[in-house]
Amino acid sequence: MKSVLTTLTLAGTLLCQFAYSQTSFKVIPLGVKGGTDESNLSSYMIAPQQSEDYVCLDAGTVHFGIEKAVQAKLLHGTASTILKRNVKGFLISHGHLDHLAGMIINSPDDSTKNIYGLDYCIDILKDKYFTWKSWANFANEGDKPALGKYHYTVLTPGVEVPLENTSMQVTAFPLSHSNPYQSTAFLVRYEDAYLLYLGDTGADSVEHSDKMHLLWQQVAPLLKSKQLKAIFIEVSFANEQSDKQLFGHLTPHWLMSTLQDLASLAGADALKHFPVVITHIKPGGNREQLIPAQLRAYNPLQVKLIIPEQAKLLRF
Repeated sequence: MKSVLTTLTLAGTLLCQFAYSQTSFKVIPLGVKGGTDESNLSSYMIAPQQSEDYVCLDAGTVHFGIEKAVQAKLLHGTASTILKRNVKGFLISHGHLDHLAGMIINSPDDSTKNIYGLDYCIDILKDKYFTWKSWANFANEGDKPALGKYHYTVLTPGVEVPLENTSMQVTAFPLSHSNPYQSTAFLVRYEDAYLLYLGDTGADSVEHSDKMHLLWQQVAPLLKSKQLKAIFIEVSFANEQSDKQLFGHLTPHWLMSTLQDLASLAGADALKHFPVVITHIKPGGNREQLIPAQLRAYNPLQVKLIIPEQAKLLRF
């Protein structure tokens, strides 16, 4: 009996280890919505599965989101300690408040770390936010005196760089967000696994742009090789919103349209049951119920649709 139990225990342990090894990233949503609720705005802590060294993909809500994650036993310690100790940097997609307000508000009590972004995003932080007219300048450049707590790291499109004090790398790609205003997609790598996070973006045909198509050209080979583990992409409005009133955002219709473009490059089967995390749903009316219903009603590629919830762990 003992040998049977030992064998079963060993088999169970190996099975758990195998399942664990298939997970590359863990993501803690600190905020998931696209406006009005300042306690739940776009921000996602991401780390390799076995690490506690995170970066934030956008930073609309930070402190409150960390507190919720502590309550959910996803993180351990006080929100202040976790922000200083475990959040190693911020990747900011664009300069709108719902994507960076939490970082700014918490900057007096934060620790030294990097802010990563494309040049136009860093310029907005320098010129509009970390200035002594709107807030103290906690960064290392811009209005004097520059306090030097945050260090701007300007990313070059398509060039991978290490995320300091983590074992991850990132490559940034420009997006169109109410053309000519721009946003950013971040392709995060850990070893040979990737996760793609898109800031706010509109469809190419609405934006009169090719930014999404160029992004899909870059990630299609990773999708085909199964190295890409998930895509985080916004759907802000329901299908009833007119194209002229999208302001650089997607609807369920336009999401599926742009994913069809990706499928044309990677093959439709590559997207079947592939995790697509829907971010930035804008509260208002019945949109929070209508958008998921519309996504489920028309999902020709059979992607695995995930509606994230604040402080609910995601693994990929």
